[in-house]
Amino acid sequence: MNGLRVAIADDHAIVRTGYRRLLELEPNVSVVAEFGDCETAYTWLGAHPADVLILDLSMPGRGGLETLRRLKARVPALKILVFSMHGTPAMVSQAMQAGADGYLTKSSAPDALIAAVQEVAVGGRPLSEDAARALDEAAGDRQAPHRVLSPREFQVFTMLAQGLVVDEIAGQLRVSAKTVANYQTVIRQKTGLSNALEMFRSARAHALLE
Repeated sequence: MNGLRVAIADDHAIVRTGYRRLLELEPNVSVVAEFGDCETAYTWLGAHPADVLILDLSMPGRGGLETLRRLKARVPALKILVFSMHGTPAMVSQAMQAGADGYLTKSSAPDALIAAVQEVAVGGRPLSEDAARALDEAAGDRQAPHRVLSPREFQVFTMLAQGLVVDEIAGQLRVSAKTVANYQTVIRQKTGLSNALEMFRSARAHALLE
């Protein structure tokens, strides 16, 4: 494989620099872009060619899960490798459902990231050992209320469970309070959880609040 074009989306500049230096040691890899927020990544990747996106899920704006879903719809050929500190069954499961082509946690060795980028570029589905275990656990937890939520609804659900109010969530996601309130209503209807306390208890029980 020649000229593998990789983009990096992570809100920490030092982390992006480390990824870039690591990847560009490989003779067939070039890092074509870096992004510190999701909206910039979505806009750029919709207009410029790249083969693989390394995506952190904890990003400002719309958030990694929603950006993952939108990018797979807009640029189907783009391979997206999630590289995240989050390794809970719910998070790994949500990312794969949203279209992730692979998932590594940040506890993985540097060589594992390089290997995963190469693998995902040729159609593989790399998973770190802890991500694979988490995915197996999620498959056995089909009755969990959050399993019925879309990636965006899941993001709002976890924020509500953390105690954020509608206006705070709207500010972080850069959407209107009315939009968040609508999500809140849908989440309650789908999960049967009627208030923030019930959401907190459910999220804690399923290890969503790391």
